[in-house]
Amino acid sequence: MEFDYNSTRKRLILAEYGRNVQNMVAYICTLPTKEERNRHAQVVIDLMGFLNPHLRDVSDFKHKLWDHLHIISDFQIDVDSPYPKPTPGAIHAKPETLNYPQHRIKYKHYGYIIELMIEKAKKIEDPERKKTMVQAMANFMKMAYVTWNKDSVSDDHIVDDLKEMSNGQLVLDEDVNLTKLEFKTPPPGNRTKSNTSSNQQSGGGQKNRQQQHKNQNNGGNKKRKRF
Repeated sequence: MEFDYNSTRKRLILAEYGRNVQNMVAYICTLPTKEERNRHAQVVIDLMGFLNPHLRDVSDFKHKLWDHLHIISDFQIDVDSPYPKPTPGAIHAKPETLNYPQHRIKYKHYGYIIELMIEKAKKIEDPERKKTMVQAMANFMKMAYVTWNKDSVSDDHIVDDLKEMSNGQLVLDEDVNLTKLEFKTPPPGNRTKSNTSSNQQSGGGQKNRQQQHKNQNNGGNKKRKRF
């Protein structure tokens, strides 16, 4: 007696339709006349739509089913499809390789955008407008530094970095005052204290509810004793 194991079967081309649909499609390919193949293919198309009702939400629902029929047959089925027959090249086409940026960022904590802003600022001719933009960039750089490094930074450090990144073309005044940004670490034990206090409050509330319930029961018992 021979057993039919999955390891000896042909690979499932579209597993969502199952082995039986694939066997039916293979059988249709062996039918001698196109009229028979067309009739059986329509039955299989209806069955495929029934097995995958979520495809009904797709705009080209029927078109997708016929494409799947050709794919399951390994593009060997010869039927009159209401849609153009897909080609293996179109179905198995690989997307183009994405070109990742190769630009090296010198100061990663400031980001690539600040480098583009520096190049734009170099080209500004109006001195007042240029000064305003450089000041805004310095404030942004300070915020990015504090966020990235989790530490405070002096204004002189930001001014020096800006000067170096712009090759000495963007220089702020020595007495410049940037936005005050300081990294504050939460004091240790705060979370424990808050959890303890909340637990005490919840425990105290439970005790109060128990005491109120006890008093109500005692009051009801006293009233019943009077009668």
